[in-house]
Amino acid sequence: MRRIRTTTVTVLTAVLALSAGCAAKEDTASPSAPRTIKAVPGCGKAAWTDPADRAPDRAPARCDKGTPAPAPLKKRRTLTVATGTLNAEYVAPLRLAIEKGEFKKEGLDVELKVLPTPEALPLLAKGDLDTLWAAPEAAVVNGINGGFPIRWVAGNFSPDPESKSGLWVRLKKGESASSASLKGSRMGTMIGKGSVIMYPMDSSFASHGADMNSVAFQQLGSADVLTALTGGGVDSAWLLDPVWRRVDGDKKYAFLGGQPQGEPLGGALYGPNLLRKDPDAGVAFLRAYTRTVNTYFRGDYKADKAFVTELAKLLKVDAKILTSVPSLRMDWEIRKGTTDRLQKSYRDAGVTKGAPLPEDRIVDRTLYAEAVGHRPGNAS
Repeated sequence: MRRIRTTTVTVLTAVLALSAGCAAKEDTASPSAPRTIKAVPGCGKAAWTDPADRAPDRAPARCDKGTPAPAPLKKRRTLTVATGTLNAEYVAPLRLAIEKGEFKKEGLDVELKVLPTPEALPLLAKGDLDTLWAAPEAAVVNGINGGFPIRWVAGNFSPDPESKSGLWVRLKKGESASSASLKGSRMGTMIGKGSVIMYPMDSSFASHGADMNSVAFQQLGSADVLTALTGGGVDSAWLLDPVWRRVDGDKKYAFLGGQPQGEPLGGALYGPNLLRKDPDAGVAFLRAYTRTVNTYFRGDYKADKAFVTELAKLLKVDAKILTSVPSLRMDWEIRKGTTDRLQKSYRDAGVTKGAPLPEDRIVDRTLYAEAVGHRPGNAS
């Protein structure tokens, strides 16, 4: 709990500092003027889905391979992108876009920098960073509420239906997955209460007779979460890819739920540089990103052994580990209401204060809409 509290204090201190001197309280994140959106060859109706569609089997938006085509900026631009890790699979589209020269085709030189979200947020808000590849965590909501000119502008992925990354419980005698009670239990997790994972976790708790206040959280290192669950140190745990494979099929354990299918919970966050100062570069970045997804991450991309070998080398992970879990559903779109559901879970966890922010204070879909040629009015 000490780690969570320290993180919250760090972010709140940064918010106060920026609000006092570096940014005004008024909303300054959205582009200053409406932008012209042109049709994009290769990106038809399938390049946009209704944001209100939350069907688990919803097909993610896609353009043809190799599209949207590059539209190089008149002046070359260097962008610095912060991410919490370089080796996670959800970062693969960025890594591959750099490797394949997709950003360079747009006139962008993209540099990745490893930084945790609390440290990156004030830098993004001041313009010292251009993009944060993360999630609209509680720290982001608190930052925007305090004056940070930041928006969530693109999604990253949702899980495959076969994935069991998420909440696992050690069953008591006579319990099943449906009857397992979490009230009064101890839960092990690497993730603090300010994480977006609180949203699916909150739902799982409610389905099993518990809430945020009736479960004791124990924050553990990545190597300790599984050991604590199997050794009896905790009653439940949030197991990530590919760790959950270690208990899958063992009748002593049950999977209670993970990230909602068809609903990305992270992706690209922009600050004032790409939202207002240089939205052309902001669109160019998303155009390269969506082109990379359309070209290399369609469907079950892990079925291609040669691509898996290339991806494993790029991410510096074992190819066998990479293929031990299903392909992610790479998805650049943001679902309607996701930030409302996230904020509810943060309030339940006690990590945000004040009235919930409306979606348009956190989300901006206009830049990826422009990248794929979606005109406003065709869908919400």
